[in-house]
Amino acid sequence: MPVLPELLTALRDERVEVVDLTAPLSESTPILQLPPPFANTRNFRLEEISRYDDRGPRWYWNDIHTGEHVGTHVDAPNHWLSGKDGASVDQIPLRTLVAPAAVLDASGEVAGNPDFLLEIEHVQAWEAEHGPLPEGGWLLYRTGWDTRSASQDEFLNVADGASHTPGVSPDCAQWLAEQAPIAGFGVETVGTDAGRAAELDPIFPCHDRILGAGKCGLTQLRNLALVPPTGALLVVSPLPIVGGSGSPARVYALVERAV
Repeated sequence: MPVLPELLTALRDERVEVVDLTAPLSESTPILQLPPPFANTRNFRLEEISRYDDRGPRWYWNDIHTGEHVGTHVDAPNHWLSGKDGASVDQIPLRTLVAPAAVLDASGEVAGNPDFLLEIEHVQAWEAEHGPLPEGGWLLYRTGWDTRSASQDEFLNVADGASHTPGVSPDCAQWLAEQAPIAGFGVETVGTDAGRAAELDPIFPCHDRILGAGKCGLTQLRNLALVPPTGALLVVSPLPIVGGSGSPARVYALVERAV
């Protein structure tokens, strides 16, 4: 039997569920805040052009104002100095944007320590239980942080002048970049790095190592609790911004369910 008709039948019969992993995009969507003197992205904003009125009697439409790295978004390799000669967001291979996903759940550890850093041994323990990470696929890092996404303050979790959000250790970031067979790494937090990543060596190790290796980042995911550790197919749909360093994206997982 051809593959695509079988997939459509499985979707209709709910043997395959589409799980939306994307945060709604609005003016209240949390965004990264860098300290002075660094420049920051703007919040998402709609600007109405017309809405069934004298500016356009039968249509409603808007201009959108946003940064590339707002809401659920893709980090292309050229987003970071280490990957400056790498692919821009419009050049990311389609095989990377439709690929298998592994979900590593560290929400228990993060509940007791918002500064928790993923280590190589955590990933290797996951592999010992579930098998190797998917070749050319994605590792999605579940921390439970998506439950905070309705509030900028709770999401960034700033105290004593520092943001306290989970991330990845430098050694683990290097391992994911150089040893793991994945094409991308996704998180629920505002960025792929920990809130205190500027204190690590190298600073912002996920950005430095993973993007520098030509791999991609994916941030501000939600609903990873609904995706199994293995077996899901991830679909990532960024705007193909020519020369862009990233893009807001609609992201969802195809998950096979027992009926």
